[in-house]
Amino acid sequence: MANSKPPEAIPALVDRALQGDRRALSRLISRVENGGAEAWSALASIYPRTGRAQIVGVTGAPGTGKSTLVSEIAKYTRQHQPAITVGIVAVDPTSPFSGGAVLGDRIRMRDLAGDAGVFIRSMATRGSLGGLARATTDVVKVLDAAGFQLILIETVGAGQSEIDIARTADTVIVVEAPGLGDEVQAIKAGILEIADILVVNKADRDGVQSTVNALHTMIDLGKAPTSVLHHGQLTTLATPPQVATDRWRPPVLKTIAAESTGIAEVLEAVTQHRAYLSAHPEGQQRARVRAAIELETILRESLVQQLLDHIGPEALTRTIDQVAARAIDPYSAAKQLLA
Repeated sequence: MANSKPPEAIPALVDRALQGDRRALSRLISRVENGGAEAWSALASIYPRTGRAQIVGVTGAPGTGKSTLVSEIAKYTRQHQPAITVGIVAVDPTSPFSGGAVLGDRIRMRDLAGDAGVFIRSMATRGSLGGLARATTDVVKVLDAAGFQLILIETVGAGQSEIDIARTADTVIVVEAPGLGDEVQAIKAGILEIADILVVNKADRDGVQSTVNALHTMIDLGKAPTSVLHHGQLTTLATPPQVATDRWRPPVLKTIAAESTGIAEVLEAVTQHRAYLSAHPEGQQRARVRAAIELETILRESLVQQLLDHIGPEALTRTIDQVAARAIDPYSAAKQLLA
């Protein structure tokens, strides 16, 4: 039996990916998704080339047409600004039983398959909350470094746990649809608080104006958030004071994505929001919050991994068995392992 070819060294893979080699880019993303020391090495080497892309998150409840909207945004951009390349990260749900994911977005975005200026990557959530895969931020960095000017992130669409996208994207589009009762769900989830742009898709349905009016009412009643939930803990943000007229008011736009209607208006709103962030302190504040949360996440994962490496799998297994048998409580068990 012939020996399998060893994996390509990270520095060579990074060089080829940054030079436009699509196969190398796919392989680099896979290595980054797998995590570990080599992923850190790759991300460290490309980090100076990041920070140039415009990152737009698209989220909302299932059935609102997020995938179609993302596809149409990419198509419109490529048709009217062919010099702009588009990267798409589509996060799909992971099966809790098999661990696999139904990567359906590549099927729904097949119209983009022949465009060399578009790169689509489907990812599995791997059980992470917030609709974003653990490695989504890292994959976005790779696409950013590879020169993609517009990066679209489409989330799972759980509806109640999409808040993490606000920490990854520069502009967040929340998609609603008439007749789904999502206005009430949005209030419950607080999802409107992360919306920079509200899109009522499938605007050819009955009840579209009622949905638009309800969203305008919610925006008028809402206040600019001064805190953010991170891993279940409320963290107060030192946001600069802003007068009411200085705050960004999320526009409510109507689209029929399946008919390519209203896409230009959505992209114009994205451009206006980017200009707003550049001219106001909120842009710098968002970048600082993203950096703080990303660093905290990396520290947490690193410390947990160091602990597991130190105590070994056998000791961990024994402790888990003891907790399961109620021979010890989990708090005392954690204290013992940390000691």
